[in-house]
Amino acid sequence: MADIRSDFVGVKSPNPFWLASAPPTDKEYNVRRAFEAGWGGVVWKTLGLDGPPIVNVNGPRYGVVHGADRRVLGLNNIELITDRPLQTNLDEIKSVKRDYSDRAVVVSLMVPCEEPCWKDILARVEETECDGVELNFGCPHGMSERGMGSAVGQVPDYIEMVTRWCKTHTEMPVIVKLTPNITDIRYPARAAKKGGADAVSLINTVQSITSINLDTFSPEPEIDGKGSHGGYCGPAVKPIALSMVGHIARDPETSDLPISAIGGITTWRDGAEFLAMGAGNLQVCTAAMTYGFRVVTEMVEGLKFWMDSQGHPDLAAVQGRAVPNFTEWQHLNLNYVTKARIDERACIRCGRCFAACEDTSHQAITVSDDRVFSVLDEECVACNLCVNVCPVDGCITMERLTPGTIDQRTGQTVSGKHGDWTTHPNNPMREPAK
Repeated sequence: MADIRSDFVGVKSPNPFWLASAPPTDKEYNVRRAFEAGWGGVVWKTLGLDGPPIVNVNGPRYGVVHGADRRVLGLNNIELITDRPLQTNLDEIKSVKRDYSDRAVVVSLMVPCEEPCWKDILARVEETECDGVELNFGCPHGMSERGMGSAVGQVPDYIEMVTRWCKTHTEMPVIVKLTPNITDIRYPARAAKKGGADAVSLINTVQSITSINLDTFSPEPEIDGKGSHGGYCGPAVKPIALSMVGHIARDPETSDLPISAIGGITTWRDGAEFLAMGAGNLQVCTAAMTYGFRVVTEMVEGLKFWMDSQGHPDLAAVQGRAVPNFTEWQHLNLNYVTKARIDERACIRCGRCFAACEDTSHQAITVSDDRVFSVLDEECVACNLCVNVCPVDGCITMERLTPGTIDQRTGQTVSGKHGDWTTHPNNPMREPAK
């Protein structure tokens, strides 16, 4: 089968699927169970220095967004970094790494923005013989109010400064974890590279409130009648993460910066998409918290099967393949023409395509008295809404019509009348005429 062994910034693991820094990696017991289940590596839950104790709430720590079938679409958490003693964590990390030398063990860190603090904790972490560190510049709740987490990750100058400190005081690979709670992800990524980071990981959680309790009028999760914003993760944030990973991968200033992708990875397909978008390895949290550690079996075996079926011998054959195809809107081909096609044999006559198109789109679908749905090509702009709302997979498809050919359904010639948007006179970003 395909070789999915991973070598990420010199950190080797039998597969690219790592558990992200989160509750599943908070202690030795969990991590050993994860490795026995087949995970290639872990990022140990964020450690801080001994000092004022970390005190978590004793009420609900998670909010949730469910789909119609109760499937978890997203989790919101208000949990802080580890509340276990630093030395206890360090002892457990050393024990795990000793017994699982073939697995990746990276340690997440968060301390105040003072160089001696980083120097201190890096020296203590090095003694565990772990494989690297991840600087947590992303947590949007609890710690950010104390000047850490996303409070650092939202300021590129701080990212560069702290990263440079860490590269000065350790020989271990340094991965910088970025926050998505920022306008343009390229700037913190560039700052991490300027500071000497070996890689970046993203995305950390999105600042969020998942719901309001309409009996108590408190944000959830509710703690004694009050609620706070937390960090949102899970399948719902995957589109945000894919976009941000892609922006870093195609930015000329960071295109050579290794990326550890995080954000809603639930299946092998999700993982393959992030690899294609330029990621070098994959971190998972919500899927493990929803389905348990053995979800990694589907990820590993599914990725191998897909790579075999497509003739991809190793991860390098997949990595970054989608990046050249990720472009700006003005570079899209406006001569590309498609039209919706409805398979009457698969249609269940629900009418969702008609309702969506008639009420909110281009009135391009008609319905007969016996509820047969048809597409009016002259009105169809190929927006794909009907495909997206149809409950039957494959019932509605988009058929490409080549400019200059005759549409057999209408007898009309398909034109490319829009031309090239990069030179269109209405495009304010077009190249000036010479």
